[in-house]
Amino acid sequence: MTVQRAAVQRASWRQRARDPGWGLLFVLPMLVLFVIFRFVPSLGAVGMSLTDYRLSGDFSFVGADNYVRLFEDDLFFHSLRVTLLYAAICVPLALVVALGTATLLHHVVRGQSVFRGLLFLPYVTSFVMAGIIWTWIYESDGLINGLLEKLGVGPVPFLTGNQAMVLASLAVVSVWKSFGYSMLILVAGLKNIPEDIVEAAKLDGAGPCSRFWRITIPLLRPVIFFVLVIETIAAFQVFDTIYVMTGGGPARASYGLVYMLYDQGFKFFDFGYAATVGVVLFLVVFLISLVQRYVLDREKT
Repeated sequence: MTVQRAAVQRASWRQRARDPGWGLLFVLPMLVLFVIFRFVPSLGAVGMSLTDYRLSGDFSFVGADNYVRLFEDDLFFHSLRVTLLYAAICVPLALVVALGTATLLHHVVRGQSVFRGLLFLPYVTSFVMAGIIWTWIYESDGLINGLLEKLGVGPVPFLTGNQAMVLASLAVVSVWKSFGYSMLILVAGLKNIPEDIVEAAKLDGAGPCSRFWRITIPLLRPVIFFVLVIETIAAFQVFDTIYVMTGGGPARASYGLVYMLYDQGFKFFDFGYAATVGVVLFLVVFLISLVQRYVLDREKT
């Protein structure tokens, strides 16, 4: 009877341990931190966008005046256009580089962890340090132009040329800096693809390219969707690289929305208007994420 009672008590304890309430208890500290440092400030930004909050702390409720002012501001539309163009260059490039390196790593038999660590190394480098290094690389007498000069090609104005050239140069830096994170996520996704499906495709005569497009990509769709979302968010929030390398120039060719937010908040101390830029930026990213979900994740996975 004692043994049976002990078994019943252990079974009862296991059932209680599976109670969702225990799981909530363990995640409660992180949930509290999220609410305090993420959710509450976000609500505060929305509230601030409805005021004319200044550095002194004085403010008055202005309603939607900041939003009306924003959509009448040519600088906002210029910054939005720059951000969209930058994201259009950076996000596909980041996805291609991350997916390519993840696929290569997936087929490496020996030393995979070493290569994975080396490729992930730029991710732990600060954006400021990366910006300083790449500014030297892009300079007229820097590494790239020095090599081009030996080939008889004139110096390329990577950071002082037209808008497309400047934004593409900045996108290369951001991709080099952050593709390692997306690469690891895609490597994990590739490892979860059942080997029997791949082997069956090989037996049916499918070549490497056919297997990649007809098996790997469809099965990776949820992972690709996640990578696209995080890369899009990162592209729309770009600031450090622009601040260090171009300062929004030349002639505001790289003046994005976050740089506008920074100027309005910390240069002109118009915090209500800066919060309005942040709220609109959030809505833009949210709408783009919905479009990405509709295109890539329409089927339940």
